[in-house]
Amino acid sequence: MPLTKTTIAALILCGASLGAQAATAAPAPAAAAVPAAAISPAKQELIDKILKLWNIDSIGQSMLQAPVADAVQQARAMLQGRASVEKRDAAMTDIVAEARKFMDEATPITRASADKLIPTTVAPILAERFNEEELRQLVTILESPVKKKFEALVPEMQRKLGEGVATDSRPVIDAKMKGLTEKIGMRLRAAVTP
Repeated sequence: MPLTKTTIAALILCGASLGAQAATAAPAPAAAAVPAAAISPAKQELIDKILKLWNIDSIGQSMLQAPVADAVQQARAMLQGRASVEKRDAAMTDIVAEARKFMDEATPITRASADKLIPTTVAPILAERFNEEELRQLVTILESPVKKKFEALVPEMQRKLGEGVATDSRPVIDAKMKGLTEKIGMRLRAAVTP
């Protein structure tokens, strides 16, 4: 089955859709709403500061990254052994560019959605479950230089671990992935063959 930009876009969109469905499939119990009037200005200021420091509005981007990365990985696996190195590399360059374009276009949409929903979803939970002193402690934690240093190292640590896991498990995973790809290919051919 040839991989076209339309096929890759469909894979990406399906993956994003499935990721969004999974994220919303079992919603957490709703917090009892705290009336805005019941929240003191000082408490609201602390909540606003926490939300700003936390960068929770990037959750949509995080939700998109996994299915997009999976779609790119699936495309790589589909091309493995089916295309010459030059064609595979050229196709992957195009696929990665399409995935980046998708993320560039989708991220502002998910960020705007999060910004719209945070005041009615996350802020009331913070207001209900934390008192002002606890909120002050959260601000201190979120502003901590040690926390910032740790967070700055997270991508490097994840990359190093990911590279190690990939190297360590590649022989077994590649064989399993090839088997899965072949089984999927057979099922697809059987489904479209009259």
